[in-house]
Amino acid sequence: MKDEICKEKMALVEKLGVHLENREQLAPVAARILSYIILTGKKGTTFEDMVTILCASKSTISTHLNHLQDLKKIVYFTKTGDRKKYFIINKDMIVQHIDNMINEWQEVRELHLEIKSYKETINTLKLENDDEKFELSFHNDYIQFLDEASSSIETLRTKLIDNQFHI
Repeated sequence: MKDEICKEKMALVEKLGVHLENREQLAPVAARILSYIILTGKKGTTFEDMVTILCASKSTISTHLNHLQDLKKIVYFTKTGDRKKYFIINKDMIVQHIDNMINEWQEVRELHLEIKSYKETINTLKLENDDEKFELSFHNDYIQFLDEASSSIETLRTKLIDNQFHI
C-alpha cells in the first residue's frame, strides 16, 4: 500500500511539475522540487529527502531551493533540537497567484464590456436585416461567469489570509 501511495505521489509530482514549469516559468528541477514540497504538505521536507527522492545532485537541489526561496515560493522552518530545515510552500505565493487571476479576469471582463457596448451601438443602428445584429448573450453569460468566479476566488483568498487553511 505504501509503495502505491509513493508511486502515485511521484506521478503527481511529475504531472504538477510540468504544469508549474509552464505556469511559473520554472526550470524542470525547480518545478519538481516545488511540486514535491506542495505534495508533502505542512510537515515539510528536508534537503536530504529531496536529494534522495528526486534523484538530483546536492548542488542542483541546493541551487533550485535557493532560487525558489528568492522567488518567495517556499519557506522553511526548523524543529527544536534538529538542525535540518523543513521546506514548505509560502502561503503568500498562493495569495499572489489568486491576485494575478483576479486581475487577469478583471481585464477580460472590461474587454468584454467594451466589446458588448460596441455591439449594442451597432445593433441600435438601422440595419437592413435583423440577421446582421450581434448576439449579446455570450458576453452577458461570460461577464456573469467572471463575476461569480472572481467572487468565489476572493472568498478563498480571504480565508487564506485569515489563516482558515493550514496548507
